Amino acid sequence: MVSRFWANFRLSGASEIARRYFVMNAFDGILTLMGLVVGAQIVRVADIGPVVRAGLGAILAMGLSGSAGAFITERAERQRKLKELEAALLVPLDGTRHGEAARTAVVVAALVDGVSPAIGGLAVLLPLFLLPPGVAVVASVTVSLALMGLLGAYLARVARGGLLVYTASMVGVGLLTAGLLMTMERFLP
Repeated sequence: MVSRFWANFRLSGASEIARRYFVMNAFDGILTLMGLVVGAQIVRVADIGPVVRAGLGAILAMGLSGSAGAFITERAERQRKLKELEAALLVPLDGTRHGEAARTAVVVAALVDGVSPAIGGLAVLLPLFLLPPGVAVVASVTVSLALMGLLGAYLARVARGGLLVYTASMVGVGLLTAGLLMTMERFLP
């Protein structure tokens, strides 16, 4: 069963899609939760409990949205490709390895798309569970930037070069987001 899954996974070409979904959605989870933490700090939320609960709600919503959206979208794309192949071959492919591989790709895409923002988001929230509030916010932002750096390093490896460029790009977006949030403080009532 496991070997058949991996054979279908390879046949479907889903590894590239899974890699892209993982990086993009982990980044979304990290950046969203970092924004929540920084935003709560800016408006001086005294009790970190509601921030954690809001963060968990955001993680749940991103996970369900990602899974459902990827499942529906990837299924439509895979069905289109199967129908094109069926038209070219004049043979139905629904019960074949190609049909099975398409279904495997859909499930993998949905799982990766749903789980990756949760992993990133939970990592950002973890300091809020473990540390005193003043230290937790700094630790949470530090974890966020470190994870963005790791995602950048991973992308550099995928691209076979540009470690500094990819890492700086990912971390730069995090710093830009934090900076914009801090700038917004002046305009908030």
